[in-house]
Amino acid sequence: MYVQAEADLFATTGSDRSVALFDLRSATPIRKIIMQTRCNALAWNPMEAFNFTVANEDCCLYTYDMRKLTSALCVHKDFVSAVMDVDYSPTGREFVAGSYDRSVRIFPHTGGHSREVYTTKRMQRVFTVRFSGDATYVFSGSDDMNVRVWKSEASEQLGVPLPREKKKHAYNKALINRFQHMPDVKRIARHRHVPTAIYKTAKVRRTMEESANRKLKNRVAHSAPGSVKVKATRKKKLVAEVE
Repeated sequence: MYVQAEADLFATTGSDRSVALFDLRSATPIRKIIMQTRCNALAWNPMEAFNFTVANEDCCLYTYDMRKLTSALCVHKDFVSAVMDVDYSPTGREFVAGSYDRSVRIFPHTGGHSREVYTTKRMQRVFTVRFSGDATYVFSGSDDMNVRVWKSEASEQLGVPLPREKKKHAYNKALINRFQHMPDVKRIARHRHVPTAIYKTAKVRRTMEESANRKLKNRVAHSAPGSVKVKATRKKKLVAEVE
């Protein structure tokens, strides 16, 4: 699959775990990286022409700068199964992704965690997601043969609000922004209800990650200096880069 970035440039994801950049004026890739697991989809940031995000089988999404593919700009987490599709908002400030764990999440383009998650009891594995042209709605297509429409802002009021309603919403947002550093406000703003299966799987994944990190720290502490090389998360999943 590919997504056009410029008139002569496009990117592809392959079953060989590769992400390749092509120029239409040449027959071979101009840049190519091999990752540990396969990427299922790719989307270019419409407002930052050099940046793109890939949806990976390892439950994460990776944002890259095409000029420097040795390290990801950001790793986006929270899914507990393979990420199947990704699409950017027309504003370029956020993107939506759908996963095999039957959930749809919206991420800030520089955020490591999602700001919103959508799921229902009857929705099955999500294979495609899209933003609407005005960035107001999100569309998802799942394995239960349904296309669902979600609001990109879950609490946003539909229709034309009255002047006093506009003032109330603006006042509430101002309060949240002012006190966002407080633990209780931060907890309420981030809390989302998810199905039991996703909650339990996420808990198991956190336990596994903590165990792996603890094991790595012990290896570093009890090995000769420099014998154990620690890779950053942004570089860990990259196997090789082909010029």
